[in-house]
Amino acid sequence: MEDNRFVWKLDDIYSCEENWYTDLEKAKQIASRLCQLQGKICQSAANLLEALNLNTRCEEYFSKLFTYASCHYDAEMTNANYKKLYETVFGESTTVDEQLAFVMPELMQLSREQFDAFCAEVPELSLYSHLMDDLFSRKEHILDEKSEQMLVRMQDMHSSYTKIYKDLMVSDTKYEEMTNSAGETVTVNDANYGGAMVDPDRNFRKAFFEKLFGVYGGYINTLSSNYYALVKANVAIAKTRNYPSARNQSLSQNFIPEEVYDNLLNTIRANTAPFQRYIELRNRVLGLEKSYMYDLFVPIVPDVDKKYSFDEAYDLMLKATAILGEDYTELVKRSRDERWCSVYPKKGKVSGAYSTSVYDVHPYMLLNYNGTLNDVFTLLHETGHSMHSWYSNQNQPFVYADYTLFCAEVASTTNEMILYHYLLDHAQTKEEKALLLSNHLNDIRSTFYRQSMFADFENQTHKLVEEGKPLLPDVLCEIHRKINEDYYGPGFVADRNISYEWARIPHFYRAFYVYQYATGISAAVAITNRIRKLGQPAIEDYKKFLRAGSSDHPIELLKLAGVDMASPQPILDTIADFDETLKQLEELL
Repeated sequence: MEDNRFVWKLDDIYSCEENWYTDLEKAKQIASRLCQLQGKICQSAANLLEALNLNTRCEEYFSKLFTYASCHYDAEMTNANYKKLYETVFGESTTVDEQLAFVMPELMQLSREQFDAFCAEVPELSLYSHLMDDLFSRKEHILDEKSEQMLVRMQDMHSSYTKIYKDLMVSDTKYEEMTNSAGETVTVNDANYGGAMVDPDRNFRKAFFEKLFGVYGGYINTLSSNYYALVKANVAIAKTRNYPSARNQSLSQNFIPEEVYDNLLNTIRANTAPFQRYIELRNRVLGLEKSYMYDLFVPIVPDVDKKYSFDEAYDLMLKATAILGEDYTELVKRSRDERWCSVYPKKGKVSGAYSTSVYDVHPYMLLNYNGTLNDVFTLLHETGHSMHSWYSNQNQPFVYADYTLFCAEVASTTNEMILYHYLLDHAQTKEEKALLLSNHLNDIRSTFYRQSMFADFENQTHKLVEEGKPLLPDVLCEIHRKINEDYYGPGFVADRNISYEWARIPHFYRAFYVYQYATGISAAVAITNRIRKLGQPAIEDYKKFLRAGSSDHPIELLKLAGVDMASPQPILDTIADFDETLKQLEELL
């Protein structure tokens, strides 16, 4: 039986399912009350306040309901009752979204002057000033009620492209089996890709890679048509909402200037030399003339076969994050003592890791902890998310408590950077230091460079569709192959197999999302460097950011932490960090 210490305590959200169903009915009743204000929201200050309060309470209820259901389901996906909870809240929330589609168009009937006059009449309305400012700035993109209802349904249909992709590649595809260098039989699928790519037998890696990517190549016409349909839908929705492009619409949701996206891609493309030097170092250490994709995951520094118990990992996290102050580490202790975390993998549990939050309770973390150093870093990562949620929830009203996607990876990655520097500062041997430096380079490769490559791909594909050009299989494959060639340089072979890689990236079904991994790590590098250099003043700046939630736009919030993401500097700082780390590793090797 699983030790309760390592199972999250979801009773903190609802002590029993009966209470969950009671709150679901309350949420639906609140939505019904809000529906009674249809056509009257802007008639008076009192009506406006009531509508905004009801809308906020409805969102808070559904957030809590969804977290409880999804956490239960993710921990036990074979449990029919938990699946029922999840499907129930998903369906009810979609219904409510359709019922409340009138709210935004009605709010758009207000002018800034009318809202200010209402605030003077009813001061409580000032709570929503920032929210309304954002809405007013989007006024030209809000449609009439029927059009908004249509777009709600269209967005629901939009998810079908993801489902088609998953059904084809997960449910319907029969994958081959192979024998690895340890004599074990492994299925050639994405779930085993990571493990296969670090196998010491290059012939096995090559065969696994070519078989797996050959599956995507075999479906390339279907996958291309599905992705092309998705991009056309993205472009159509953006045009319908009067945005100049799909990218502009996506970035506008968080008020991110398009220069941020362009700075990322242009700055990296202009500074590929350190990255290409890293590929040359790998080739030298591995004894290769040139690398293929199946060579890029093999460690060039032998890993230390060391396991960390979960308690040891937590103690290490407390030591590393002590730099952030006692208030921070006390929260970290609470997360363990109060069972915020589902720790170990088990049958029927979802893979991966995440952090989620309940506004009036506390955050929750899901891990699949196996005791590796990578798992320790994952613990720091998810705890960073959770601490961000806690500070934000404690200092912001619900309407501004949830941080945006652009800010989401900053606190988590900052925690990872803090652990990395702590371990590096306390490394006792040359081998230990080399391993940390090598892992750091690989993290930047996968999170900064690789995600930027994917962002480059999305940028090019959407531009082609907006120019009226079709996304044929050869077009998509050549775009991706050329990006790999440009970034990795002459020490890398960008062959036909790697051209299929775009087809196995599920993040592309959430357009213009992946660039935020690269900007997130850039902000984290800058914040960590400030903390290590300036100490307490930088720590206080960082905590201002953690407390701020979404009370301002992301670019302004990160300025609180001393980082200007509207400039190329954080990108250049990350490249400089990569270059300096590479120099240190070159000296050791």
